[in-house]
Amino acid sequence: MCDKLVFDLSQEIEGSPNVFVRKDWINILDNQNGNYQSNQCIIDTSQLSNSNKYMSYREAYLQIPLTLSVATSGGAFGANSIFGPNVTTNSTIVATPFGTTGTTAGTADFSMGLKNWFGTIIHSFTCDYNGTTIIQQTPFCNMWNIFKLMTTLSYGDIISMGSTIGFYPDDPNSFSFNPTASCAGSGTCNNMLSALYDSTGSITTQSYGGANPGLIKRIANLNYDVNAPVSDYQLLVTTPTQFQSLFNTTNCTNMWRNYISASQPSATNVRGYMQISIMATVYLKHLHSFFNMTPLLKGAFMKLTMNLNNASCTVQVGGTIGVQAMYCSAVTVPVGGVNPIMIPASITPIIGQPVLAATIATATAGGFSASGTYNLSPDTYIYDLSVGQQPLSSSWSATGISSLGKLSRSVILYVPAYTFNPIFEQAYLSSPIKQIKYTDIYQYQILNITNNFGTINNLVTNGIANIKSVLIIPFFSAGTTATLVTATTAVTTLDADLTLNPSTGLIAGMPVYQSPFDAAGCGNTSPLCHLSNFNVQISGQNAIYNMQRYGYEQFNNQLYGQNSVNGGQTDGLTSSLIDYLGFQNSQCYYYVNVERMLPVEQSVPKSVQIIGTNNSVHNCDYWVFVEYGVQVAIDLLTGARV
Repeated sequence: MCDKLVFDLSQEIEGSPNVFVRKDWINILDNQNGNYQSNQCIIDTSQLSNSNKYMSYREAYLQIPLTLSVATSGGAFGANSIFGPNVTTNSTIVATPFGTTGTTAGTADFSMGLKNWFGTIIHSFTCDYNGTTIIQQTPFCNMWNIFKLMTTLSYGDIISMGSTIGFYPDDPNSFSFNPTASCAGSGTCNNMLSALYDSTGSITTQSYGGANPGLIKRIANLNYDVNAPVSDYQLLVTTPTQFQSLFNTTNCTNMWRNYISASQPSATNVRGYMQISIMATVYLKHLHSFFNMTPLLKGAFMKLTMNLNNASCTVQVGGTIGVQAMYCSAVTVPVGGVNPIMIPASITPIIGQPVLAATIATATAGGFSASGTYNLSPDTYIYDLSVGQQPLSSSWSATGISSLGKLSRSVILYVPAYTFNPIFEQAYLSSPIKQIKYTDIYQYQILNITNNFGTINNLVTNGIANIKSVLIIPFFSAGTTATLVTATTAVTTLDADLTLNPSTGLIAGMPVYQSPFDAAGCGNTSPLCHLSNFNVQISGQNAIYNMQRYGYEQFNNQLYGQNSVNGGQTDGLTSSLIDYLGFQNSQCYYYVNVERMLPVEQSVPKSVQIIGTNNSVHNCDYWVFVEYGVQVAIDLLTGARV
């Protein structure tokens, strides 16, 4: 019944006094002066603490400049083709160059992207408040934060703010698994841009759902191309109208818009490359709950330290004409965290779909195959993602390309500053001491649990007070058995070049969250990694009454409704982006709320133990996050800790 609402609305009086008389956005640069070789970013707020205004850190955000680059490793056009379709003729292999007008299939615009959420670039985060550390440095905090976003945000949030924060979750049902190199890569892949399996129809590539719309949206959010036609119709025009006639590179640079800021077609003795300049927004409230619980403060001095997931990866591509296969031969993430780079699958060319081209083998190395098509020797592509304008990896430096990003050189912190109406300021300061209650996390890893019913019985910690929840994120183990062999002759596929880890299909020692083909660690887990006979013990007491044996028990009894509006109890008013099918396939989060206790128990340190059975056919690693409550008392007027 809406009658009461109609009655209440009819009695409302328009207008209310202004609580604030002014709101100013203040921005400050970090302390790095544009140099992120140390993979670290430090910001101090001394400028804000001396402004005599009330700062709202709940609304504050970081603006992080990212430079995403790709280049071939060699020089000659015939020896190092660029992204583009292979043409099966007996004379040559034609490749669409970087910076295509879009009139040719296989444009490079969709050749690279980022994994879910811009905040993935931050591996760990600490905050010193007036000289005291109040947020502890915890590695892989981005995994925890993405889980919180996945269970907190709604689809409406994705529509309204997805492009701002780079948050378009990967389809949990569009994964494939490739035990050998394939058009999608190797290992678990979730990088298809079209609803196709692969160009060979190979039965070794099993895909549950086809295209990944989340990846498509994330790439489209980054790759504004001034050379692209302004509509699909323009693809049919010999000289199409391009976006540069409306908004060119100078406009993009002046406005700090995400765009393809540099591209070089391959030519004789010229390496081809492409570069995307990105301005990534990361809200402080999404980095840590402290900022979401912080009231308006005056005089507070903070020092924020972030370790960055600057990353590079080397991808090799080869095969026969029309039968592409690629694999990642090396990944470098200096801080050891998630690789934020994601590379789409290389398949039969369609408009906007990248196809990684490989080179013609010489006559002495194979020449024509028995079927009359060329054999191809592998080509190498080097990808780099760095904070700032300068690509940082040594592999990229070895290409000799000096192209820089075109947007900001430094990370910028934006914080709104409020000036109170004096009447409301007096009311606000009537109780000047504020208790800020927030949560922090402790992280632990359980590694290499044997496949097919290997048991987990691990003590995670001897004692943490005020425990709130326990989250377990499963991944396939990296393994140690694979080797990479250098081929001396041309091969028809990469299979003869590459011995893959039989457990995961990845190069030995490469964690799945560092694969450029896999969404693991950025909203997804490894697929079909479930636990049976599962429980969490707090000080020896089971948190789950009966041992949890089935997947629907975990989803219905533990995961559903956590962190969402009204705990998922109100139909028509809820949130969360994880459904049961997604949980069954590649969002296999195991989460247990353990905060129900008497107040007198909250200050007592308690142990945490994980019990379970690996119900996957692969060896698995488990990232465990223990959330616990913390509180700090602050004087609202001076910002001092009390």
